[in-house]
Amino acid sequence: MLEISVCNKQYKIKQNIDNLLSVLWYIKENINNSLTFRSGCKSGVCGSCSVVVNGIETLSCQTVVQNNDIVEPLKNYNNIRGLVVDNSYQNALLIDTNSQLQLCNNDKVTSKDQSTIDKESSCILCNSCYSSCPVFSVNKNFIGPFALVRAYRYIEDKKESNKEIIINSIQENGVFDCTLCGNCNMVCPALIDIKGDILRLQNKSVQHGYSNPQMLGGFSPDWL
Repeated sequence: MLEISVCNKQYKIKQNIDNLLSVLWYIKENINNSLTFRSGCKSGVCGSCSVVVNGIETLSCQTVVQNNDIVEPLKNYNNIRGLVVDNSYQNALLIDTNSQLQLCNNDKVTSKDQSTIDKESSCILCNSCYSSCPVFSVNKNFIGPFALVRAYRYIEDKKESNKEIIINSIQENGVFDCTLCGNCNMVCPALIDIKGDILRLQNKSVQHGYSNPQMLGGFSPDWL
């Protein structure tokens, strides 16, 4: 028998189920029909079922449940009900950071060019990076990991002719506010190098005349 805590309530599961999302459905259908959670593709693609298990962000559809696991909603968000949080601000972040093509040119894009931004394009909007982010936990105006990665994706896009407008948009509460702790990398199901992308964004910002307050005189090392 499996014992699990979901939203501070203890449940005993008598069925032989090892997938967390399946356990949540079992609880809803057999024990507590008021349990609320998000579920979509069930294949780790849509990102809608992200939760916190034993303090670590994960996709419930991809998680093998263990006895005495503690399941909670994502951190740093307003809780709507159960395991469902309000993540409606995402579209506003993309608008604020101008994270889309601003001025498309006619340059030919090769498969090699595309490969440089493929990983950044694979974000599934699970919000795990924001839940794990210590800066976002104390500053809700922080642009944050997802939006910065999306900004980097378009700055690196060969078809973008106006990269400066994106770089200008990620300065306030943005790229230099990141502590580079790497929490986002550890919880990203798409395995995006978020910390590395933000480091490269800092370097590009310095190249465009912005100063990194953590580096004397705005110096940025050549290896970034």
